[in-house]
Amino acid sequence: MTGRMVNSAPQKTNSKADVRRRAIEEAAYRVLVRDGYKAASILAIAKEAKASNETLYRWYGNKQWLFAALVERNAESARDLLSEALTSHTDPFAVLEKLGPVLLRVVTSERAVAINRAAAGDVYDTGTLGEALAKGGRDSLLPLIADVLTRAHANGSLVLSEPDMAAEIYIDLLIGDVQIRRATGALGPLSEEAIVARSTRALTLLRRLYAPA
Repeated sequence: MTGRMVNSAPQKTNSKADVRRRAIEEAAYRVLVRDGYKAASILAIAKEAKASNETLYRWYGNKQWLFAALVERNAESARDLLSEALTSHTDPFAVLEKLGPVLLRVVTSERAVAINRAAAGDVYDTGTLGEALAKGGRDSLLPLIADVLTRAHANGSLVLSEPDMAAEIYIDLLIGDVQIRRATGALGPLSEEAIVARSTRALTLLRRLYAPA
């Protein structure tokens, strides 16, 4: 079964349906890690989740969109932090101090590693996961980070002419090649100390780069 995603956007509720979705998505991760992307069929995931095939097809459409929903769920914490900050008057640098470690934990987690490897395996199949990773992750976060940086410009903390570019630079400073090295197995899990140090360095360099004259 192919086509667009069917009711797969994670719902921020504690309803029975959302609890069930989370259980299915946890099962999908287990199957993905255990069997690999090619073997991670809807049937295998339904069996692991003790759910019916019909439920998975009704909620997700196909396995590509099921894993796309996992991408959405994985980036949820970072998006929530940014969205909450943008509706308040939180200091922009305080936001980025919190965001850096959260984002690094997300993109270097075992879940992210599994999804990135799955996306690589899907390149010559449907290409759905690579697109979902971009839309659900980096592409959805960059405008929010740019808005935070725009606030820093407005209060005189930074001098920016292109907030979108500054957001790109911040992500590059923060993540660099860590994500791909984790996915290829060239780098193991980051310690909390390393995560905090890398986050602090990224913000420090960004502030130097765009410091007022």
